[in-house]
Amino acid sequence: MGINKFIFTGLFLLFASFCVGQEKQPPTAADSVKTAVNKEGVVVDSLFTSKKVINPLGPSRAAFLSAAIPGLGQIYNKKYWKVPIVWGAIGAGIYGYTFYDKEYKDLRQAFKRRRAGFTDDKFYDLRLQPGEVTTRTTPEIDNQRLERLQNDRQNDRDLTLLVTILLYALNVVDANVDAHLKQFNVDDKLGLDMTIKPYLDITPISYDPNYGMALIVKF
Repeated sequence: MGINKFIFTGLFLLFASFCVGQEKQPPTAADSVKTAVNKEGVVVDSLFTSKKVINPLGPSRAAFLSAAIPGLGQIYNKKYWKVPIVWGAIGAGIYGYTFYDKEYKDLRQAFKRRRAGFTDDKFYDLRLQPGEVTTRTTPEIDNQRLERLQNDRQNDRDLTLLVTILLYALNVVDANVDAHLKQFNVDDKLGLDMTIKPYLDITPISYDPNYGMALIVKF
């Protein structure tokens, strides 16, 4: 048993020394000195590579532009394809709010006149042309239905307003997030390096060797 441990220990140490010998040596200063040309045409040393300039106020500026004029922040981020979507969504919300608000006001005005005893509203006789006098003795839309329609249009108007506000806020958030994503560091030097190496541990009391494998993770 002792011979087997000795042989295994020797093979383990040989394998470990082989792994260490195969590790890539760090480049020397002479090997690392290379030249490159930046966008301005100036020759720079690769040891001092120029980094992308990040504007810390970019996300705030994009959000402010979208808050001032919806879609302007997307133009600032050069996401031009989003501009028609923003304008279409918010424009549809504004149109819906205007339509339901007009319907609500017409129904409310007719309901108030109906309660006052008038029968000249357009909901009393839907087939009546402007300027004509109705001959109906009973309204085509009675007071209860008129009141119900009034409440329905009010709810539709308020819901459309809420959705439009949410779309406006989403437009601001989208511009801010896009500006943040543009500033992420995507340097080629970023990565994940995983190395598996054997290790040997000696128990302090019995001096028995413990063998295993170590996973080394470097970011």
